[in-house]
Amino acid sequence: MITIILRVLIIYVLVLFVFRLMGKRQLGQMQPFEFVLTLIIADLATIPMAEISVPLLNGIIPLLTLVFFHFVLTTLTRNSNMFSKIISGTPVIVINPDGIDYDAIKKLNITIDDLFEAIRSAGYFNICDVQYAIMETNGKVSVMPKPESSPVTNYDLDIKKEKTSLPLTIISEGKFMKDNLSLSSKDKNFYTNLLKKYKIYSIDSILLLTITKPGEVFLQQKNKPCKIINLE
Repeated sequence: MITIILRVLIIYVLVLFVFRLMGKRQLGQMQPFEFVLTLIIADLATIPMAEISVPLLNGIIPLLTLVFFHFVLTTLTRNSNMFSKIISGTPVIVINPDGIDYDAIKKLNITIDDLFEAIRSAGYFNICDVQYAIMETNGKVSVMPKPESSPVTNYDLDIKKEKTSLPLTIISEGKFMKDNLSLSSKDKNFYTNLLKKYKIYSIDSILLLTITKPGEVFLQQKNKPCKIINLE
């Protein structure tokens, strides 16, 4: 029993290490060769876990070989456009100003229903609103709407907005985030006094407190509605 547990833990750590090396792309964002590699790794990892008779090295060596092969393919696709086209393919325009490109969707082996589903996933429910739709190499569809169907922006309305910044998480689940605390240019006393102002005397009750550079604070206690506080 202990042997099985140790084998499982070793393979788990190794597979986790492998996927960390592969990067942070989600399954839907993987190129075809990366998706195939993921399937093979999953299959290889189960063999030494379930079969004690199989030497552990027989599972580890193939995994490390695949990692090396993945780096070779990634390097080649990064440095060679021709190789990248062979391995990952190229984006294909499936909708243009003349409508649906039937030859393109036939070549991609997708149906009209598949195309409509992808367009709806991009936020467009009427094909008349679409000027271009491109099938990316990872299977996602990128949509460029017609000018009259494009969302209105602040630039269109000539509205000037202040630059936004990422919010810093100061308190998360009752704990101060020390690194973010120093970045916010305010100390614990500032946030403690801020909480006292709203009759909150213990940070243990805080689910989340964030702050942005313009001085907007998001504050929420556990099992209570959130508050938006403007410090300016």
